[in-house]
Amino acid sequence: MMENSSEIVSFVLSMYGDIGHLKYLYFLLTMILYVSVILANTALIVIIYVKPNLHEPMYLFLCSLFVNDIYGSTALLPCLMVQILSETHDISLLFCFIQIFNIQTYISVEFRTLAIMSYDRYVCICKPLHYNSIITTRRVQIVILVIWIVSFVEIGVLLSFTIRLRFCGTVIDKVCCVNHLVLELACSPNKILSYVNDVVFGLVLIVTAPLVFILFTYVKIFSVCLKASKDTKTKAFDTCTPHLVSIMSFVFACFYNLITQRFEMTFIPLELRVILLTYPLLIQPMLNPLIYGLKLSKIRQAFS
Repeated sequence: MMENSSEIVSFVLSMYGDIGHLKYLYFLLTMILYVSVILANTALIVIIYVKPNLHEPMYLFLCSLFVNDIYGSTALLPCLMVQILSETHDISLLFCFIQIFNIQTYISVEFRTLAIMSYDRYVCICKPLHYNSIITTRRVQIVILVIWIVSFVEIGVLLSFTIRLRFCGTVIDKVCCVNHLVLELACSPNKILSYVNDVVFGLVLIVTAPLVFILFTYVKIFSVCLKASKDTKTKAFDTCTPHLVSIMSFVFACFYNLITQRFEMTFIPLELRVILLTYPLLIQPMLNPLIYGLKLSKIRQAFS
């Protein structure tokens, strides 16, 4: 078993570059965004907890989603604020591995929660008479727990292979640590491990499998809506719109990140590249509470 090189104690996040006095503006904007994410998601969690009429399966899934959004933004934004003000942009191996673990588990939980929420919408719209017997509070709690445990174990096992490597390189051309790029810094880069990380875990298990399940459920929902009454179509539109917006936003962000790990995107302005690369942790955690809070009538009424 190989151990981390004693010479390599930290990596350098090189994408920050020299932003001069603008760093104070970027720091302030990032801090405002982070505080907004915490407040918006926490407010909705509290509202769902204190309002008895929101103690329904769908809102339990939303609580899990909001908790994960706080978790995901915390994996990046505090570090981002520190790095913006830093002159060296170093990150220790320990914090780099912690950040990789937190970001990847966030993405895994987000995708799987969105997938199971699509099944909840499918049962609600396509099998309304059986909804209460199929989607029970107890089952929802078990499913949420399984999603979190499986994601943590899965990413933990994957990352354990990276931690064992001996590193000779130090420069990561991103604003945060990425497992694929850290693997390339190993003294003996392991192509198989990189393939397992990017394709098997990243593309197939975490992204494609939940996405295929989501597409399957929405094909069923749309087929039912074509034959349904106007009231059923309106109900489906009201409950599915925020979910679809959240899915499309997150899918775009994740596929962009997977593509940019393999191809150079230097033709895109640096500022835009940073926003797109951090979109899943920068914008998505703010988007979810906004679209669900504004679109779902029960949540809107709870604030009135």
